[in-house]
Amino acid sequence: MVSAPSRAAGGFLAHLVLGVLAVLFLVPMLWMVFASVDPEPSLRASPPSGFTLDHFTAIMTPEVVYLPIWNSILTCGGAALITAVCSMLAAYPLSRYNLRFRKPFLYTVLFATGLPVTAIMVPVYGMFVQANLLNSLTATTLFLAASTLPFGIWLTKNFIDGIPLALEEAAWVDGASAWQSIRYLVAPLLAPGLAVVAIFTLVTTWGNFFVPFILLTSPDKMPAAVRVFTFFGQYGSVRYGELAAYSLLYTVPVVVLYMVVSRALGGRFALGGAVKG
Repeated sequence: MVSAPSRAAGGFLAHLVLGVLAVLFLVPMLWMVFASVDPEPSLRASPPSGFTLDHFTAIMTPEVVYLPIWNSILTCGGAALITAVCSMLAAYPLSRYNLRFRKPFLYTVLFATGLPVTAIMVPVYGMFVQANLLNSLTATTLFLAASTLPFGIWLTKNFIDGIPLALEEAAWVDGASAWQSIRYLVAPLLAPGLAVVAIFTLVTTWGNFFVPFILLTSPDKMPAAVRVFTFFGQYGSVRYGELAAYSLLYTVPVVVLYMVVSRALGGRFALGGAVKG
């Protein structure tokens, strides 16, 4: 009887904190929606004084929207695919075999997940210049994949740990090789986990401004995250309406992909009953 008021107070405090966080995330989204259709947009997140689609019409050009978003799809999508495949190949032996240096390697991977990219960009830039890889979409994609690979390996290992080893042992008894068990058994069961790794990589690299800004020099190769500079002029002038419209179009692909994949893969991690019977 005494703990009921304190529990209610704790629940109220938790909901209050969540409500404040929701408002903090909602206000910038409301500003984007309002400013994108406001004839006279400003920094205030207030209802628009009118309605116009001129801001969307102004930015719907190949140089501003189509080509940068296509470059983002190539670089970020390629990085997500490379990270998902390499994470599975690296995490499988870490999960299944008692390797001699497994713990030091895992600790190194865990340390690498917290290493900021900005701390290594100077030597990376020098390496790209010496290897003549500057302004290369392929090289930039590989670096983006390498920067997200440590967390991908750590996450994929946890997913593989959840797949019962007895399933692979049964396949081995039936004559399947190690590669066949990985290809026909582990990979299909791991598909939801690899989708999570790919989505995480895509979202992380999609909003990455610093890496492509440093490694890419041609305007026709700039992704959407860098092309946002188009709406900032000299002496602090900003085209708020076009910036808000561009931001909405910029976030749509990732949000739609996340919603589709999360709905398609929901509830597919229930592997506990696979070894029963």
